Amino acid sequence: QVQLVESGGGLVQAGGSLRLSCAVSGRTFSSYYMGWFRQAPGKEREFVASIRWSSGTTYYADSVKGRFTISRDNAKNTVYLQMSSLKPEDTAVYYCAGGCSGLGCFDADKYDYWGQGTQVTVSS
Repeated sequence: QVQLVESGGGLVQAGGSLRLSCAVSGRTFSSYYMGWFRQAPGKEREFVASIRWSSGTTYYADSVKGRFTISRDNAKNTVYLQMSSLKPEDTAVYYCAGGCSGLGCFDADKYDYWGQGTQVTVSS
C-alpha cells in the first residue's frame, strides 16, 4: 500500500521558517514528479512546487519562488519543502502528492497519490 505521510507543519511568526517532510512508503517514484500543494480556507487547492525525482528538476509557483525550496532524499524516500520568509498568506494545509508523469505537474488532477496534509499557520 502506497502511503505519503507529511510532517513538520506548525505555527510560526511571519518571517520565520519551517521544513515540511513527506515520507513515501510502498513504492518509489523515480520516474515521476512529486509535488506540494496547499489549500487555504475557502480557497481551491493550489500548486506550490514540484520535483522530478530522477533528475531533481524543480518548478515553483510565482508566489513562493525564492522563498521555498523543494528537494528529495533518495536514501530516505522522502521529499522536503523548506519554507523561509514565511508570510501570513502562506497559511494553509499543505499536501504532498506523487505519481505525476507529465511536464512540470502543476495540476493536482495529474497526481495519483496524496498525503493527509499538514497545517501551516503563519502569524503576523
